[in-house]
Amino acid sequence: MGEARSYDIAIIGGGLVGAALAFGMRTHGLRIAMLDEGDVALRAARGNFGLIWVQGKGEGLAAYGNLTQRSAREWPALAASLAAESGIDVALAQPGGLHVCLSRMELASRERMFAGLFAQPGFERYEVEFLDRAAIAARLPLIGPEVVGGSWSPLDGHCNPLRLLNALQAGAIRRGVDYLPGHRVTAIEPRAGGFALTTARGVVNAERIVLAAGLGNAELASSAGLKAPVVPNKGQVIVLERVAPFLSFPLENIRQTDEGAVLLGDSQQDRGRDETLGLDVLGAIAARATAIFPALREIRVNRAWAALRVMTPDGRPIYAQSRSAPGAFLVTGHSAVTLAALHARVLAPAIAGGGLPSELAPFGLDRFEHVRAAA
Repeated sequence: MGEARSYDIAIIGGGLVGAALAFGMRTHGLRIAMLDEGDVALRAARGNFGLIWVQGKGEGLAAYGNLTQRSAREWPALAASLAAESGIDVALAQPGGLHVCLSRMELASRERMFAGLFAQPGFERYEVEFLDRAAIAARLPLIGPEVVGGSWSPLDGHCNPLRLLNALQAGAIRRGVDYLPGHRVTAIEPRAGGFALTTARGVVNAERIVLAAGLGNAELASSAGLKAPVVPNKGQVIVLERVAPFLSFPLENIRQTDEGAVLLGDSQQDRGRDETLGLDVLGAIAARATAIFPALREIRVNRAWAALRVMTPDGRPIYAQSRSAPGAFLVTGHSAVTLAALHARVLAPAIAGGGLPSELAPFGLDRFEHVRAAA
């Protein structure tokens, strides 16, 4: 297979997380490789709903709420640099977002959740407004009679996740990152001065590595002195045909793309690696969506899909550096769209410099020690 290629940093995984890191490292004068399975990978980006969502995140860990806020505020700069360097418009829109409640009980529960969220020590409070039915109807005249209220945050928004993946990869490649598809990593061997990565197409050497392989991290991490307690979580999405614009901002479970298609989502299932569609789940998604907008009953369904999220035990990302092999980093978790700007603009430069930002200390592996001890 020829002489092994050598790099300063090898990023294992070419999905939204790995590509964001590669794009963020592109200007640091390093030899960087992005090793990817290619189109056969369990690509979470294919099923991503596309939200850049802040409201409600951080319950139980104030730092997570602060992290998502920072990433949301970094997003306009990321989108601008992607457009300039890749020529791809990722359809970023951050007009705010709405979580709809269909009962007084739902609304009261939502209010209690935010009260507890904002009361946490260290939580950076952001703007959230509770809207009654009349206020929502003023913004969305097509809402149904079951809508009683909801929560609104101006930080929320959405983008096209497939264009985002394409733009991140293209932008990184144009700045000299070597994209190596078909290079599924099967083994990691720490060596003096770096790591040897065994792939389907030969060995790749690197002084440092970043494990950004999504669910694949679970198998690879231990050989780099790390643990990646990630499991698949299935989500399902319904895509309706393109219609005239009626939704100028996203809801947490309904959004209209810049091309006019309407996406319905919001489901979570622990089903292993099963990606089959479930009519019961799709029915529940459709029922809630049509309760919010009865007019959706008249729009035809184009397609539906199921895809796998990368879920950690507490639902928050993991950012860690190996103690036994200090040049190995682990970056994993869901919310890869929301956190893409943070990964590209904050995390990537830090890893390029040899470490992790101090603000990411709460997201290390130490927080799972009590879980392993209890088990």
